[in-house]
Amino acid sequence: MIEPIGNQYIVARPVYSANAFGEEYKKKHRYHKTFLDHLKVCCSCSTQKAKRIALSLFPIATWLPAYRIKEWLPSDIVSGISTGLVCVLQGLAYALLATVPPSYGLYAAFFPIIIYFFLGTSRHISAGPFPVLSVMVGTTVARLTSTASAGAMNSSTNSTSDYSSSDERKVMVAATVTILSGIIQLIMGILQIGFVVIYLSESLISGFTTAAAVHVLVSQLKFIFQLQVPAYAEPFSLFKVLTSIVTQIEKTNIADLVTSLIILFILFVVKEINQRYKAKLPVPIPIEFILTVIAAGVSYGFDFESKFNVTVVGEMETTFQPPITPDMQIFREIIADSISIAIVGFTVAFSVASVYSLKYDYTIDGNQELIALGLCNIFTGSFQGFASSTAISRSAIQESTGGKTQIAGILSAIIVLIVILSIGFLLEPLQKSVLAALALGNLKGMLMQFTEIRRLWRKDKYDCVIWIMTFIFVIVLGLGLGLAASVAFQLLTIVFRTQFPKCSTLANVGRSNIYKNKKDYSDMYEMEGVKIFRCPSPIYFANINFFKQKLIDAVGFCPLRILRKRNKAVKKIRKLQKAGLLLVTPKGVICTDNGLKDSDEELDNNQIEELDQPVDTADLPFQIDWNADLPLTVAVPKISLHSLILDFSAVSFLDISSMRGLKTILKEFIRIKVDVYIVGTDDDFIEKLTQCEFFDDEVKDSIFFLTIHDAVLHVLMKKDYSTSKFNSSQVKEMKFDFTPDTNGGLRNRECKVPVETKF
Repeated sequence: MIEPIGNQYIVARPVYSANAFGEEYKKKHRYHKTFLDHLKVCCSCSTQKAKRIALSLFPIATWLPAYRIKEWLPSDIVSGISTGLVCVLQGLAYALLATVPPSYGLYAAFFPIIIYFFLGTSRHISAGPFPVLSVMVGTTVARLTSTASAGAMNSSTNSTSDYSSSDERKVMVAATVTILSGIIQLIMGILQIGFVVIYLSESLISGFTTAAAVHVLVSQLKFIFQLQVPAYAEPFSLFKVLTSIVTQIEKTNIADLVTSLIILFILFVVKEINQRYKAKLPVPIPIEFILTVIAAGVSYGFDFESKFNVTVVGEMETTFQPPITPDMQIFREIIADSISIAIVGFTVAFSVASVYSLKYDYTIDGNQELIALGLCNIFTGSFQGFASSTAISRSAIQESTGGKTQIAGILSAIIVLIVILSIGFLLEPLQKSVLAALALGNLKGMLMQFTEIRRLWRKDKYDCVIWIMTFIFVIVLGLGLGLAASVAFQLLTIVFRTQFPKCSTLANVGRSNIYKNKKDYSDMYEMEGVKIFRCPSPIYFANINFFKQKLIDAVGFCPLRILRKRNKAVKKIRKLQKAGLLLVTPKGVICTDNGLKDSDEELDNNQIEELDQPVDTADLPFQIDWNADLPLTVAVPKISLHSLILDFSAVSFLDISSMRGLKTILKEFIRIKVDVYIVGTDDDFIEKLTQCEFFDDEVKDSIFFLTIHDAVLHVLMKKDYSTSKFNSSQVKEMKFDFTPDTNGGLRNRECKVPVETKF
């Protein structure tokens, strides 16, 4: 019964052990579905299920019929045109990151939008190239073309690896990597394993993208300085590229360098204006488009290519390339890269889509996103594009310019299509250094994530360490190996957190039913002879020994050592009794000869097992008080602990190894007459222990109680605390009478326990 009194309440109920509670309140019988039950549901077929699957596979059928033409179409048109211009420029710029000719970047900007329009669940992201993925593709292309291109070019066979030029080889490798990563994403979506994204924490993603931005920056320096930098394989490729640039710095093309610096300066200034005055501007200033038009016109008008020997985009394709078959021979070499690209691409797209879905209150399906992105990459790779996801800046433009649905996306694809088929030739005189500067202009947000370190350090030092180590791994090992090492390190930190939990000793706070770490509060009460120990993590094979040691440190003694000392003492008492050297007097037991000494010889296994058994004093003529002075040469440490309460409310599971270890230490305490109670566990926890035959004649299921306070009150009743003592820094009287005191605590009517009296 609960009676509220102002901001206090009175609770009157019996003291419940787990068994007593189960007897009074019967559990419902619940049927737990088996694997076969789930399989039957999965394989069943009905009209409603078929309709639901069809709508999930083609989300366009859900939102397109509800499209509000008058309200949404004008905004989508403005957004589509703005985003389309950015798609064109980013496609050209990110092609340099992927180390393929710029015109192929337009294919990577076009096909993903078309596929995602029909299959994607987000209404606001702009599918297409992403700088990090482009760098990952470029790294793979550089590795394979630098090691295998010569052999493939000179081969006399008719394999798919015979190409007429290095550019064709690069395009084929990029397309093959893209197709394979798309297949991986498609398989993950079909198998419904989109949950894999949960293993990439926010800190890991932030550190990875920041390090990837550094890779992007370094990879574009060769275009800004116009230097011939060879491709380097990971790891340490970033440092090798920097070394190559530094050694060739005197060969810098001044025209390219000056053009890049001017473009970067204007780009950063206008982007800052767009950000600062975004509330006043109807649409962001399309500075990338403006700079591209001006730079192409100036380069063409002043003939930069011949006068200053700058590198330009060159011939642009004016049609689509026919579909190609991927090079199956390199699948084995690119499988690891493809997995990394598939996971990173999905993680970025899903993260951005989640932000907009929460903002505009609609749901997205992670597994359907995998299917959509997988098919995007398969189609894009088949038409000689490279891996796609979503660019954060491009999606932000689509949303900030008023985009409501993927209609804006399809309109941006039309802009890209016009450039491919009609006006692409106008971009031929554009300097590659301008594209490199445009690519770097989109890195500001990613590089600014360095400021996350201070925030993470204040919130969670583990997350900060994950960020720093991820950044270091990706910088040193490269994108693929760095990501794998970062995920492994992150999982290792989780193991560390559970392997070394912050166990604590609890005490009563303010004479209530609340128990907290006794180091944290001043008004604490701790019963003499009772220890409350809390473990805040699962207990398993890796931390059971740590748990044992922390428990021993909390109680102040090793129960096994006490048990062995007592058994050795009992053995000596029997020897003295048999020799007639013990006298039982009204004042106690007197030993008439201390000649028997303890043996310091090493004990064999049988003797050790004998000492580990429960202390048997039934055959002795007197009862031993282990806390009194014993007339023996064997020193037995005295202990005041008689009850140990283990708070397992945060222990979610035990494995077989930890069960054995826990049972062993419980028996050790029980055998030295320390009552052990476990509180806070759920019914499934106890059922698992029962199934694993955890309980026996010594460790019984009656040791489980619902709460710490239930166990404490049980100890009070069992030990008859009419003359007990509570330790406190101040002498106070605690009366348990179940009426609210001035502190809102609970007191027991049935017994009044003076704090200053001694047990």
